[in-house]
Amino acid sequence: MNVEYTGRQYEITPAIRKEVETGLAKIRKILGDKFEAKAVLTVEKRRHKAEITISPRNGPLVGLAQAMDMSSAIGEALEHLQKQAVKYKTRWRSKKRHAHKNLEQKEKWNGKSVPETVQAAVGLTETTSVRMVVHRFPVVAKSTEVHLVRTVEAVALRPMTLEEAIKEAHFRDRDVFVFRDPKGKVIVLHRTRDGKLELIEAP
Repeated sequence: MNVEYTGRQYEITPAIRKEVETGLAKIRKILGDKFEAKAVLTVEKRRHKAEITISPRNGPLVGLAQAMDMSSAIGEALEHLQKQAVKYKTRWRSKKRHAHKNLEQKEKWNGKSVPETVQAAVGLTETTSVRMVVHRFPVVAKSTEVHLVRTVEAVALRPMTLEEAIKEAHFRDRDVFVFRDPKGKVIVLHRTRDGKLELIEAP
């Protein structure tokens, strides 16, 4: 497995490399996809920090963690990354299923499949009548009641750069993340259904 390692105030040992690569191998089984990986291992004031980034097809996933020892930090970062990989895989399957359903609907309205039809005769007399097919439109589903939940996890309490905000959104595992840049401007990060991050700047 191709993993790029960076050690900051920390010497990366073969045992630590093996630990990272074993965890990434499990994530690769979930995604069923080859990806590049980067591991940044840092020691600051006796705190061990692990930042592991993988790059599947539809955008990067980041696992961040810190602990009293590097092995624990790596384990937590890989666990967080594994949760993101499962969510990423579920979103990809849902998108694929949705696209397949849309294709089926398109084929139905193109005349390849007529699920429910009514036979009607048009003409002045029985001998001049012509058979035709009348389509019935699908029943419109009733809207459900909106369920609102208040959260502070999606809002940053301090100003941060765009790069910091992206890492924080990955770390908190949020699809929507609101923050202020160093100049005080309100910015919203939104993860779309295809896994890409959308940047929305408030006026």
